[in-house]
Amino acid sequence: MNGNKNGFDKELTITLKCFFGFEETLKEELVEYGYKEVEILNRAVQIKGKWKDVYFLNLHSRCSIAILVEITSFRIKSENDLYNRASKIKWSEYFDVKKTFAVKGAIYSDLFTNTHYPYLLVKDAIVDHFRDLTGDRPDIEIKRPQVLIDLYISNTEVTISVNTSGNPLFQRGYRNASGEAPINEVVAASLIRMSGWDRKTTLLDPFCGSGTLLIEGALLASGIPSNIERQHYAFKNFKNYDQKLWDEIYDNATRIVRELPCRFIGSDISDEMVLKSRRNLREFSFGRFIEISGKPFNEVEKIDEPLFIISNPPYGQRLELDEELYSEIGTWLKHEIKEGTACIISSSEEGFKSIGLKHSKKVKVYNGNLDCSFRSYELFEGKRKDTIS
Repeated sequence: MNGNKNGFDKELTITLKCFFGFEETLKEELVEYGYKEVEILNRAVQIKGKWKDVYFLNLHSRCSIAILVEITSFRIKSENDLYNRASKIKWSEYFDVKKTFAVKGAIYSDLFTNTHYPYLLVKDAIVDHFRDLTGDRPDIEIKRPQVLIDLYISNTEVTISVNTSGNPLFQRGYRNASGEAPINEVVAASLIRMSGWDRKTTLLDPFCGSGTLLIEGALLASGIPSNIERQHYAFKNFKNYDQKLWDEIYDNATRIVRELPCRFIGSDISDEMVLKSRRNLREFSFGRFIEISGKPFNEVEKIDEPLFIISNPPYGQRLELDEELYSEIGTWLKHEIKEGTACIISSSEEGFKSIGLKHSKKVKVYNGNLDCSFRSYELFEGKRKDTIS
């Protein structure tokens, strides 16, 4: 970070982490933002850019979990090599000794019998650097560190980065209330983009819960960044933090809209979820435009226009209940929805079979630790195929 505002004009290797199955989706998002050369990695994509891009993407990227800036990469032959190379990094140029830090990441290497040990080596290198330089040492804070160092080791290849986001970017800052099993905000945003919704067709979530899919859809359609309510980013704790540049990027972002390009309709059988959804919607200028009702999915107002349905219906361990519910969903889609697309995420394979419709798209994804499938169904009155999912 030396020179010229601590390296602000230096080309950076920027890695944007995502959930499994959404690599192409994240690439599409970046291409839409104007990034032409995007390399797809495992649960991540990579671009070249500058610090202004890091700031911009932390605010604007809807499909990223975290945004990393590479410090260095190298090969090692032993545990000692890792400590020695990490010791050569001038850590005091990145953050102050008064900042708390942690080292996290992923280790896939036979060089280490204990996968926690590499983190300890890098931590020791950082502490020793500050102690030798200042006589003091920074404190380690595992849960909420001010500076988060990312360590990735694949066999003998090592990459050390700074995590510029800190807490995962699905912590948007807008959710005041949620249900027992809410869909992750980044997963919701990624599913909406993956679904192919045109941002003009009426969006319906008949199992809306606390409103995450509707909110992420409205944010996308309105152009408001998903992280507009988020206040904390790790890059604000770096020595090179440029408040003026961040203010410029933030102030140029859309924050208020007076209308939405289409209708947004949500429903949930739980009155508690309806209240939570409405509470979350109050955070946004578009909240009053989103229609929420406390009705079962099959009692939602009939709409004589194409619909885009995207939903995360309940799925639990009692498959007999799943089958009954999903069978009812299938009947509703076949007989009540005249035209449109229905996209459903679920971990219940038996549930999908009970829908009784042939899917047009099937993608393996994860919602948290749950192994799920995301399936799309094209709905045309009189042209549906009652075949197994």
